[in-house]
Amino acid sequence: MSLPGAPDASREAPARPSAHQLGHPSAHPPASASVVRAWCLYDWANSAYILSVATAVLPAWFATGIVGPQGYALLGLRMSATTLWGLTVGLSALAVFLLAPVLGAAADLSGRSGTFLRVFCLAGAAAAVALGFRGPGDVLSVMLLFAAAQAAFNCANVFYDSYLLRVAGPEDADRVSGRGYAYGYVGGGLHFLLALGLMTLHERLGLTQGQAARLAIASAGVWWALFALPAFRALRDVPARATGGPADWLRQGLTEALETARSFTRGGPAATFLLAYLLYNDGIQTTIGMATIYGKEELGLPTSVLMLTLLLIQAVAFAGAIGFARLAGRIGTRRAILLSLLVWTGVAVSAYEISGAIQFAALGGVVGLVLGGSQALSRSYYARLVPGGATARHFGYFSVVTKFSAIGGPLVFAVLRQLTGSSRPAILAVACFFLAGMVLLARVREPGPGR
Repeated sequence: MSLPGAPDASREAPARPSAHQLGHPSAHPPASASVVRAWCLYDWANSAYILSVATAVLPAWFATGIVGPQGYALLGLRMSATTLWGLTVGLSALAVFLLAPVLGAAADLSGRSGTFLRVFCLAGAAAAVALGFRGPGDVLSVMLLFAAAQAAFNCANVFYDSYLLRVAGPEDADRVSGRGYAYGYVGGGLHFLLALGLMTLHERLGLTQGQAARLAIASAGVWWALFALPAFRALRDVPARATGGPADWLRQGLTEALETARSFTRGGPAATFLLAYLLYNDGIQTTIGMATIYGKEELGLPTSVLMLTLLLIQAVAFAGAIGFARLAGRIGTRRAILLSLLVWTGVAVSAYEISGAIQFAALGGVVGLVLGGSQALSRSYYARLVPGGATARHFGYFSVVTKFSAIGGPLVFAVLRQLTGSSRPAILAVACFFLAGMVLLARVREPGPGR
């Protein structure tokens, strides 16, 4: 992707860059179809982990198979599985907050975004595989391994996302970003379908329920590493911008990360967008994160309906990511995101009224339609807002905002649920996050194409 002073793609000859040139921000977009496909395939790879491990299988297995109803004594207190899980998620978020911007800047200085991607991807995949070898009572090791896998997943995404403008170029970023998310929904959904089949048929396969869950978790780590190989080959390192070794890059990376943070405090389109994204992505993450418990607790739906709805969301999100990328090409990226947020607001309002499985599944289909579009377009829009194009250090902050945009919404949801005794007012309140994000996003003006 481009840095300040990089050549204007519209004035470049249409020569296709080599894989090595692709790693440099000044490479001529677009890249070859094989490189674009390799970049998109990384979304296919890591989505198996985030869906099957972090979202669906491991939380349930942690509660029933690792911790159990008796809880676990930690720091002199007996804590429930839910409390321990929350602490683990918080620990990983803190690690991302501290590491992502500095590592992103260090990758820019060293020219080794590809190496950083490989290291953190393989570390996360190894942690996921190791989780599959844990059993009842292995509470601390599971917490540490999952925190490591989550932190590695998010840090790897910093370097992966930073290649977007290098792979696609500004004018094609929406389409390629949407295609990447579409690959992710298919890959993640396919692995989850296999994992669901494994756990459903575990008795016929001669496995206990715990063995099936552990195999599903470990296989996601293998899937992640295996399908990341094309990206490892295509996304190359470039000559360093700074001298010295890793310690020097990290030290200078901290300086650049702090300077980037100061630049955001001075305002500008990228800073305004990050604030808008913080709000509306909080609404998205709350809706997704609370959907299962809302369906289970408020609507009394069976687990089978919830799992099938999750698969439906994955399937529809594939089409949604592609469709919204095309829509952005017609009406502009910002307007397409605003339209998706309007639909998200309607989802929150409609969720207040629904009462049965069919309505829940139908609403899940609508969620799938806008989920991929809002996320993919947010990534490509931000990449273009940073002058010269977002680099790894900028995506370090994007990753931080993504992680911390899942705090306010769940907190509001929990407080309203406790005060009212019902999840319906809580889900309705989530609409406020979408509306506030829309107001701020409407004030953003993007320089250049894709406005």
